[in-house]
Amino acid sequence: MRVIMAVVVILISTLNAPADEFFVSPFGKDANPGSRERPFLTLERARGAVRALKQHGMPSNGVTVWIRAGTYALDSTFSLGAEDSGTKESRVVYSAWPGEAVRISGGKEVPADAFRLVRDPMTLARVPPETRDHLLQAELPSLGVTNFGQHRQFGHGLPVVPAPLELFLNDRPMRLARYPNRGAIAIGEVIDPGSVPRIGDYTDIRGGTFRYTDPRHARWTGVPDVWLQGFFKYGFADDQIRISAIDTIAGTVKLASPHMYGVGSGEPFNEYVALNLLEELDEPGEWYLDRTRGIMFLWPPHDLNGARITVSVLDGPLISLEGVSYLTLQGVILECGRGVGVYLEEGEQNLLRRCVIRNVGTVGVMMGLGARQTFPHITADDYVGVPVSREVGSIHAHAYRNTAWDRKPGRAHGISHCEIYGTGSGGVILGGGSKKDLTLGGSFVEDCRIHDFDRRNRALAAGVLVDGCGNRVSHNEIFNGDLQAVFVRGNEHVVEYNIIHDVARNSNDASAWYLGRDPSDQGNVVRYNFFHHIGRADRKWTMRVYCDDATCNVLVEGNVFYRVASYGTVYSNGGHDIVVRNNIFIEGYGPAFQLKSMWYDFGMDEIPYFFGERGVYTLRLTQAVDIKHPPYSVKYPALTDWLDLMPDGKTVVGMRPRRNIFDRNVLVKYEETFRLVGKYAQCDFGVNYITQRDPGFRNAAAMDFQLKEDSEVYRDLPTFRRIPFEQMGVRGTSE
Repeated sequence: MRVIMAVVVILISTLNAPADEFFVSPFGKDANPGSRERPFLTLERARGAVRALKQHGMPSNGVTVWIRAGTYALDSTFSLGAEDSGTKESRVVYSAWPGEAVRISGGKEVPADAFRLVRDPMTLARVPPETRDHLLQAELPSLGVTNFGQHRQFGHGLPVVPAPLELFLNDRPMRLARYPNRGAIAIGEVIDPGSVPRIGDYTDIRGGTFRYTDPRHARWTGVPDVWLQGFFKYGFADDQIRISAIDTIAGTVKLASPHMYGVGSGEPFNEYVALNLLEELDEPGEWYLDRTRGIMFLWPPHDLNGARITVSVLDGPLISLEGVSYLTLQGVILECGRGVGVYLEEGEQNLLRRCVIRNVGTVGVMMGLGARQTFPHITADDYVGVPVSREVGSIHAHAYRNTAWDRKPGRAHGISHCEIYGTGSGGVILGGGSKKDLTLGGSFVEDCRIHDFDRRNRALAAGVLVDGCGNRVSHNEIFNGDLQAVFVRGNEHVVEYNIIHDVARNSNDASAWYLGRDPSDQGNVVRYNFFHHIGRADRKWTMRVYCDDATCNVLVEGNVFYRVASYGTVYSNGGHDIVVRNNIFIEGYGPAFQLKSMWYDFGMDEIPYFFGERGVYTLRLTQAVDIKHPPYSVKYPALTDWLDLMPDGKTVVGMRPRRNIFDRNVLVKYEETFRLVGKYAQCDFGVNYITQRDPGFRNAAAMDFQLKEDSEVYRDLPTFRRIPFEQMGVRGTSE
């Protein structure tokens, strides 16, 4: 009877609340009516109130759930489904109260007084002498935290996995104890590269063995659960692998499991850091967790009194919108989860506006399904997986095998005026539309700042990964990433009016914008962006716009490039219909444009892999989609003969680049302008303006590369059109 009466009270209080708004507060009660004076306590209770209200008809002006200041710690994902939708005319809105800080957290706050000085002599003997007077400890089980997660291998060819428990202090991630604190350790002589799963080497599964180049390794002998993270073979393929053994006599390290390509050395990027070592907790801001006892150790960067200390606990997304339409989430801070920040699946026209999404273990915002690997090894071509909701997993491997995969991302979803940073494995996975049917998605990321998005996965963790068909990335600032700012799959995507800088910094075979290995990915546009400080002059293979392995039909127009790319500001591996026009190239580290006819150069040995009966291109152009039949034959008639045999009866049309254009561009202070490599390398070079002096920029010293009205460019290259440089980047705050 008491339970029945409580339900009646809640129903009556809901009916007595205002018809179009409810309030939530950390000081509320779920038995309250949800009014401004008597708010609910939880988001779940507000969700129930909105559902009940909608049963009587959706208010014409929509419904708003106002969330008052405070922290809302989640024990599980806050899930919204189709029943929580608004309508095209009247939306459902979950919003922070104006001017108030609302935190939706997947973490557990740790009181400062839970930390005390370490007195245990055995623990103190393990840390460096300079640490001992500063080392604090907190017992997490006494605070109700017993699920610490696991350190797991992740990297190229492996699933993106939720982070184990992480520590955040005043909204900044603290660094798991590591060596070295800055820089990395070079891989020495390789004794055994280990198994090479990339070529199907699964028979004798073993990790690689190599000589270490830093005597510090001897300090870690016998220490369990030590991990190395680095580029073990190629500069585009990072990995985190556990140490199996250290042999101080031989001076070698043996890894517990293989890297995708085996272990290599000799390149400047063949290096790693060692992680999860109490023995290396040697500077402020570092921490370590003894998982057996549940004791966290920390050298705090400052006095903890008054500090906000949080450990991440929630594995699933903080918020999930599945089947929801016409819903807005605005003005809130989403933080401290181990997995995805916000997950969206199906539905249409949902909007994230003026939110901060930070300090999550995988991706900030993810539209559409991920995948769960079922094949037991690291792999690419032998991959078997199943689509799955709410987790990233093996999304890259599944998309590689299923290029027209409908990830069910919905359509016309938007992310606007948000800041996304401190994420483990990428900023946004943006989806929408159908590559198979060429229906446009209309989803977008605009006016956002996306940065520091690869705390864990350093490669294939882009600021924005966009797939499907017809989506847009515009007016953003994307920066501080190791491999790519924008990773593209699919068709008719537009990347425009962005400022992108400081990416591809320590990796190799890397770029700011990337598309590759599917000639049917057509109609993509890169225009009116400002790219600066991409790659490094001492990394031999970095690009700005990277049209990899037969990428076709890309328009690169109206961009400004400054101090970018050692291997080609625009680089194409055997592409067709790459049009580069009306751009400004300034002080690049390598050629402004490079095109390789790869099948007559380095790709000769791989022709059967790509063009054989079961070759990558054969399957992608005849089975994933069919380039000889609608809608592809109608939309992209120039693609229909791509797999046809040449008169010699041996080679294929697609092997010979064609219809590439480089025209009406301005090149300033480039030591090398153009580079064509390999037989049949083709590009039509129109009229371009090349100079070794400032052609009349408004203020080059301040990186204002708008050309003055009296610039010599407009006089000597009259077909050059003014680039809207002042419109690039994030616009004013959203109302």
